[in-house]
Amino acid sequence: MTDNKTFTRRSALRTLAGLPLAATMIGVPRLAASAAPEYVFKYGNNLPTSHPLNIRALEAAARVAKESNGRMEVRVFPNNQLGGDTDMLAQVRSGGIDMFNAGTMVIATLAPISAITAMGFAFSNDEEVWKAVDGNLGNSIRAAFAKVGLYTLDKMWNNGFRQITSSSRPVATAADLDGMKIRVPVSPMGISLFKSLSAAPTSLQFSEVYSALQTKVVDAQENPLAIVQTAKLYEVQKYCSLTNHSWDGYHLVINGRAWRGLPDDLKTIYARAFNEAGLQQRDDLVKLNTTLQDELTSKGLQFNAAEAQSFREQLRKAGFYAEWKQKFGDQAWALLEESVGKVS
Repeated sequence: MTDNKTFTRRSALRTLAGLPLAATMIGVPRLAASAAPEYVFKYGNNLPTSHPLNIRALEAAARVAKESNGRMEVRVFPNNQLGGDTDMLAQVRSGGIDMFNAGTMVIATLAPISAITAMGFAFSNDEEVWKAVDGNLGNSIRAAFAKVGLYTLDKMWNNGFRQITSSSRPVATAADLDGMKIRVPVSPMGISLFKSLSAAPTSLQFSEVYSALQTKVVDAQENPLAIVQTAKLYEVQKYCSLTNHSWDGYHLVINGRAWRGLPDDLKTIYARAFNEAGLQQRDDLVKLNTTLQDELTSKGLQFNAAEAQSFREQLRKAGFYAEWKQKFGDQAWALLEESVGKVS
């Protein structure tokens, strides 16, 4: 297992490169044994194999195989192999796959409260994020997923603060977004946020983003730096504006029937392996982000800082916060402000 204290992107890639090819495509090979596993879980995600999430997911899968003495196997399908986010969300509900790392705004189509952690300019730092999602707000969100048939592991995984990249111009203030064609996830929150900032948002599956930027269907997109790097979006973008406009993470959601079908001892092994891997992945991503600006600059991206206050003022003026407070309800809004202070 990679030592979290010495994790770097290069060591992560070496770790991944050291795994058998089958592990990078369909999961971790079973421990040598004559019998097939009693339980096999298929885990689909939309991230490249080099992303810290997949590094740690493969480690967790290996741990499940070892600690269960080969009774359980987790097969990891990275990089949209099983479809786009909407497809995989449908599959995990139907039982076509067993686990999916649902982004906060994507799964909000089923449980609207999920999107509250992506609220524009709500969080100032990682400490506020983890206080919210590991606490009362996170518990409320996980309860909402249970109502639509999904079991959710306790620890969210980190996607990081989102930044704006563009092929046309840097974004320093809210005024720079006026009319900009920008890709956002398939979610009402993303559309609402950027419409309130006078941009022209378009919802696309993540698997379509690179080609949409390349063919100028959209001029811009917004994602954490780790996604910009691992998905090679720097090849089709010129500017990266450090807006930190929204935090994003992943809920590891499991088909409820599949989860209930596991014996209690395997539930314990599985949850422990993936929750502890999630805590390590949170730190991995923070460390990776500290090195990525220099790396992406060397690949041609031009960075600039953005003035957060101009965006907040525009969102208030457009009624964005008032609208979403009403949609989420006073109780959910109070749980958010319990961790971050007054938002609107």
